[in-house]
Amino acid sequence: MRRVFARGGESPYFCQKPVKLEHVGIAVKDLATAVPLYTQLLNSPCYKTEEVAAENVITAFFLSGESKIELLQSTDPEGVIAKFIEKRGEGLHHLAFDVPDIVAEMDRLRAAGFQLLSDTPRRGADNKLVCFLHPKTTGGVLIEICQDTHL
Repeated sequence: MRRVFARGGESPYFCQKPVKLEHVGIAVKDLATAVPLYTQLLNSPCYKTEEVAAENVITAFFLSGESKIELLQSTDPEGVIAKFIEKRGEGLHHLAFDVPDIVAEMDRLRAAGFQLLSDTPRRGADNKLVCFLHPKTTGGVLIEICQDTHL
């Protein structure tokens, strides 16, 4: 897809296709408490739980329309999610966007001046390759880009 500005110049800042909200990540202290709460709130069952050992989290997923809600519980008191909750409390942790080619999107975002939190994609939950963008460069919101992978 080619995007052209009104002045006729082509923009290097657009990915090949518009990104879709893949999921909203919510940090929770305890999935045993949070899963029943979100089951009732969303009127939808949790369809999957998964441990991501490399990230020190256990995740629980819910469908909400075409997007997902991902609950994240730390498995390590020194893990990123535990530190997030200690500093900010439970709640919104990140927004994740589905991209067709994560490496190309990382290159595009890096060239546009965004700070990536890793140099290469990492394996995440739900059969995804993931990369996070530092909130200092995204208006204060932690952004995740992700790409489906068929393992």
